[in-house]
Amino acid sequence: MKRCSSTARPDWQRRVEEQGLLFHSSGAHASTPFSYWAEGVHYAFDASEIDVIEAATAELHEMCLEAVATVIEDRRFAELGVPELAVPWIERSWDEDPPSLYGRMDLAFGPDGVPKLLEYNADTPTSLLEGAVVQWTWLSECFPEKDQFNSIHEKLVATWRALAPHLDGNVAHFGCIDDVEDKMTVGYLRDTATQAGLTTIGIYMGDIGWDRRRGRFVDLGDRPIRNLFKLYPWEGIVQDEFAPLIGRTPELRWIEPAWKMLLSTKGILPILWELFPDHPNLLRASREPIAGGWVRKPLHGREGNNVTIATPDVTAETSGPYVDEGFVYQAYTELGVHDGMRPVIGSWLIGGEPAGIGIRETTGYVTNDTACFVPHVIG
Repeated sequence: MKRCSSTARPDWQRRVEEQGLLFHSSGAHASTPFSYWAEGVHYAFDASEIDVIEAATAELHEMCLEAVATVIEDRRFAELGVPELAVPWIERSWDEDPPSLYGRMDLAFGPDGVPKLLEYNADTPTSLLEGAVVQWTWLSECFPEKDQFNSIHEKLVATWRALAPHLDGNVAHFGCIDDVEDKMTVGYLRDTATQAGLTTIGIYMGDIGWDRRRGRFVDLGDRPIRNLFKLYPWEGIVQDEFAPLIGRTPELRWIEPAWKMLLSTKGILPILWELFPDHPNLLRASREPIAGGWVRKPLHGREGNNVTIATPDVTAETSGPYVDEGFVYQAYTELGVHDGMRPVIGSWLIGGEPAGIGIRETTGYVTNDTACFVPHVIG
């Protein structure tokens, strides 16, 4: 794995904007302007490294499913910060095995060349358009003779086709909040669903209503919501005033299903380590500090908020809104330094299968919302 320089496309801003990436270089997500899309640099992998990442992603996913089964069977929900209200939803969705679309594992790929799981966002992952479309177009225009680990778009369309028979009426609502990145991601996912033959309807999560007479969630047009893709975390939904009504609508198909909230809490990390101790693709994780150096993460933290690193050589701490959450500790691992940058690999699973990677890099030790997205090549 090497970080390489390349010639920036002279009109790259226009090119990525045409593909829907609107916050490529601005201060939209930070008080200090920055470049989110890293034009002019890329990471190069050889085929064997990609094989290693792909195999590790598949194996880690199977391990995560076993961890979910353990949590449900042993009723260890409290360890993951799951409220009692959500337990029946999780159990029902696990038993029914409803449609599931995607997830993204964040992996360290340090000097030893062994992928290490940092966390698994299997509920509301973003950086999807960048990984599926924008970096693929970059490859075709800048390095058409090379390859890329990237079948994300094709697998999304294929997965929607596979899910369609399970979706009542062949119509899916797509919900999110009024946020640039979330609307971009949902817009792209709606496009992939449309390509698969579904009819899609967009809605803000705050505009979802409840029809008391019919006992159904409805949209602003008073149409019943039968299938809902939501780019909105389950841990947020359980706090909503409408949350108790979810138990009264078992026919509503949620994408992602409720059991996915068990994989989007860092509380799953100690359980993975308990089930698979010393697995080469895992880092030791615990609810107590770890000897030799640790990273403390909030159960439901996002974008690198409220993370603390404490090792003999590295100390770092970020602020954020998750101060009242529970925390887990994970052994510190080196991300590897390439031209002063530390990359994290986002490895995508679509329909439960590895589908490609996207890379975020930063000069710091915590990958946050200002980390740049960097394309990659094989070869």
